Amino acid sequence: MAVKRAFGSFQEMIDQSEVPVLVDFYATWCGPCQMMAKILEDVNTQMKSKLRVVKINTEAYPDLASRYQVYALPTLVLFKQGQPVDRIEGVLPAPQLVQRLATQV
Repeated sequence: MAVKRAFGSFQEMIDQSEVPVLVDFYATWCGPCQMMAKILEDVNTQMKSKLRVVKINTEAYPDLASRYQVYALPTLVLFKQGQPVDRIEGVLPAPQLVQRLATQV
């Protein structure tokens, strides 16, 4: 289950995280994004001690989508120590996503 928290800024959130942050850039109208929601819940359950999952609505935050060159939805970006280290576009099943992330967290 996702936890809603307030931060002064996106940069503050990814910089201050003690674990890597997986950001799901999505839109409410995007069918594949809706499929990823359940997958990300599974990933969060399996990796919650090693990773934080954050969802960013690209329609509400177009400046962030532009900054990280999000042109396809869904796009997942993994941040470590405030820097993007991996990018996944499209839907990826939970087992493959966990396997890919496990090598980087």
